[in-house]
Amino acid sequence: MNFELGSFRDPAGKVFYEEKKVFRYVTTQGQKKYEYIKSNGILNDSIKDGYLIETREIKDEKIKSQISNCKYILQHQLIDFISYPYEWSFNQLKDAALHHLNYQIYLLEKNAILIDGSAYNIQFIGTKPIFIDVLSIGEYRDGMYWYGHKQFCENFLNPLLLSSKKEIYFNNWFKGNLEGIFTSDLNSILNFIDKLSPTIFLQVFMLNKLENKTILDPNKSSKKLKKLRNFSKKSYMSLLYQMKKTIKKLEPYKRKSVWENYSKQNTYTKEEEILKIKTVKDFVLKNNFNLIADVGCNDGLYSFASLESGCKKVVGFDFDLNVVDRAYLEAKNKNHSFLPLYLDASNPSSNIGWNETERKGLKQRFNFDGLIALAIEHHLAISKNIPLDQTIDWLTSFAPKGLIEFVPKEDETVQSMIILKGDIFPNYTEENFIKFLGNKTKIISSTKVSSSGRKLFEYARI
Repeated sequence: MNFELGSFRDPAGKVFYEEKKVFRYVTTQGQKKYEYIKSNGILNDSIKDGYLIETREIKDEKIKSQISNCKYILQHQLIDFISYPYEWSFNQLKDAALHHLNYQIYLLEKNAILIDGSAYNIQFIGTKPIFIDVLSIGEYRDGMYWYGHKQFCENFLNPLLLSSKKEIYFNNWFKGNLEGIFTSDLNSILNFIDKLSPTIFLQVFMLNKLENKTILDPNKSSKKLKKLRNFSKKSYMSLLYQMKKTIKKLEPYKRKSVWENYSKQNTYTKEEEILKIKTVKDFVLKNNFNLIADVGCNDGLYSFASLESGCKKVVGFDFDLNVVDRAYLEAKNKNHSFLPLYLDASNPSSNIGWNETERKGLKQRFNFDGLIALAIEHHLAISKNIPLDQTIDWLTSFAPKGLIEFVPKEDETVQSMIILKGDIFPNYTEENFIKFLGNKTKIISSTKVSSSGRKLFEYARI
């Protein structure tokens, strides 16, 4: 059994893996919670209505005997690629927030609640957000306050407000602080006009004042908090609906980015683009992939082509958050199994959190059987000064089979990069590209796709 180190915080149960299956065991502390949602039909209804990950109770005495304090074993649907909130675009985080709130409202109508407000309890299957933590569901009792309110604000509301009201992407800030964006930090950034909004005034300005008072006089604040928390289910529901209404209205701050129009304004002709699409489709059709990584996916042109050619799922990666967001909305509109994510390839998500194991780095989550890496290697080798051999090693580590585009120095895009820093790349040649790729893999074929000499190289790892 391989235990999920990120589930250490919950005394009610832990997640573990065995033979490419994902399980959760329920302890004595979680037994009452689990039995409540099971006996009242909340568990099955939540799954059937699309809020909760597919979950079933299994009888496996062999597994049970290996775990102390194990009352139940649950098996969950396996998600092909686990992503984190700091890898999501604005609309992905927004949809995850709305899914959380909708599920809260759904549960409250069944006399249940979510006991926390963590964004990490949401995952995406394609473009569909799904709640994954069964043991975060608890019984509602009269007078209960939303215990996860502060966490929800820091994980969902505050990052969305930061990106909506100011010209600041939340991703790197969120990655630097896994708890999200503190209300005190957001309050310092927002101006007087921002705080005239009733929601921002209550959820940011007043919440910040309450938190400050709690620090200065915890005893006095504790008494006030007890009075505040003794409110009706109607008030609870009203708070959830108000938060939902606020988040639905939020839109990302419109900010120009370098590559957001690349799929329409680039250095190759329409005929050359058609040839690239055909090469990608032939590659996918030949290999019958289950899960492809599209590194440098832009707005998903080649990801969509891969899905049309029989690939079951694609996870895309791009540095430009504008195109990631646009690709997500397009995939959502077409109901495609495509999950675009934010990635700075020169600074990818690493092992972070408690004991550097709580959130897994990018490589620890690889499970791809195919790779598409078009118009990306020159950005790493030229723009980021990463040696060509290391660039190829990194790209080929994604999957055992792949298609990588080489863009020569003569290409207009590379020339514009070199002008900015001078030609300090004597080793950046097609000959070296072939040599380095051949050292690690078997080169199956190469296809010239532009008059400037761009080529697509198909490889299979040795």
